[in-house]
Amino acid sequence: MNTYRGKVLSKFGDNISTDDMTSAKYITSHEPKEVAKICMRDIDPEFPAKMAPGGILVAGKNFGCGSSRETATIAVKAAGTQVVIAESFARIFYRNGFNIGLPCVECPGIHDATDVGDEIEIQYSEGKIINHTKGTALEFVPIPESLFHQIEVGGLFPLIREKLEKRSKNTN
Repeated sequence: MNTYRGKVLSKFGDNISTDDMTSAKYITSHEPKEVAKICMRDIDPEFPAKMAPGGILVAGKNFGCGSSRETATIAVKAAGTQVVIAESFARIFYRNGFNIGLPCVECPGIHDATDVGDEIEIQYSEGKIINHTKGTALEFVPIPESLFHQIEVGGLFPLIREKLEKRSKNTN
């Protein structure tokens, strides 16, 4: 997974909050497939239909601001989002994304450099995003190997499980 290539299927501006992603007035369940259905309902009711599995979401600054609502990252991922690329993230959303295995790439200039439908390639360890549609490239701070491995195994809990299993095998 060092490189991912896909299409930008949704794009948002600045200050998209966790309340925008999963408004409390719609939450009736915390199951991923259920919160995916209400994801972004007030700002883009078609988001779950647009975000096919493997899609890329691009956003402006301060993506995921607001409350520490974990359902927000779960809903974005469950809607089919493979990766979120934003100008900047609220720290709680950023960390929650990695905790559930959703890559969050902070890339200055990405909002203005991409449009819905663009085919882009993300080179995680090199810190490069290539927009194949426009023939342009941007750089970002590469994802540290430890976080990258956490994404590969599916998030924080699978990573802890993996480490405990390895420890158990080494002590037996």
